Amino acid sequence: MAMDVVDYEIRGEEMQLVEVELDPGEAAVGEAGSLMFMDAGIAMDTVFGDGRQQQGGLLGKLLGAGKRLVTGESLFTTVYTNQARVKQRVAFAAPYPGKIIPMSLGALGGTLICQKDAFLCAARGVSLGVYFQQRLSAGFFGGEGFIMQKLEGDGLAFVHAGGTIVERELQPGETLFVDTGCVVAFTPNVSFEVQFVGKIKTALFGGEGLFFAKLTGPGHLWLQSLPFSRLASRVFAAAPQMGGRREEGSILPGFAAGGLLGGVLGGDDE
Repeated sequence: MAMDVVDYEIRGEEMQLVEVELDPGEAAVGEAGSLMFMDAGIAMDTVFGDGRQQQGGLLGKLLGAGKRLVTGESLFTTVYTNQARVKQRVAFAAPYPGKIIPMSLGALGGTLICQKDAFLCAARGVSLGVYFQQRLSAGFFGGEGFIMQKLEGDGLAFVHAGGTIVERELQPGETLFVDTGCVVAFTPNVSFEVQFVGKIKTALFGGEGLFFAKLTGPGHLWLQSLPFSRLASRVFAAAPQMGGRREEGSILPGFAAGGLLGGVLGGDDE
């Protein structure tokens, strides 16, 4: 299927969004729940898989949906088609603080491997597939499991990652050790395996986990400073564990000055 060539603009700093400009007849594919706004001339159509199954019939649609289910994504994506006679815009928002990375798959050799929840949106024609880790160690201890996303085609795709993004170009034989959750994406010629940190004391008390991702070139890779799992664990650790409200800076939970003042000003008639 021919790839749509789209223009785009990324807005914002920490909580970014990408505006995709569609010519008449062009379309973009968005992850479920990622839409922010769209012009009136754009039509939405929720489909199985990645929206490329016109040539595959029912079986192709089921296989495309099954691939997405295996990677932990929704069975459905939404296709946004410009049915107007002028250019129209559709915007997709990042799900948590971080950066949106435009990926020109044609310039990257046609294939990109990325973490399971990284895909945000793409020009119509980009294929969303499954990448299975070939090494058992990477599958069991790599943070992303056996299964990652595989984006294929020669069009433009947008990937979201947490925090600050670091890009590295690895030369043949060059190796980089990375926290397993910080790997966002890499080109398929990069070797990905998992290595034990080396010392039991470091593994147990170092706070960095038991394993590193070992990435060996040649190839290009993208790293994130704030994996969503790390963000979620920090939020969970700071949340009240007993189901009640906890006031920041309060010595006696439940008797915080803000709570007492709110009770007085709230017009309690008792």
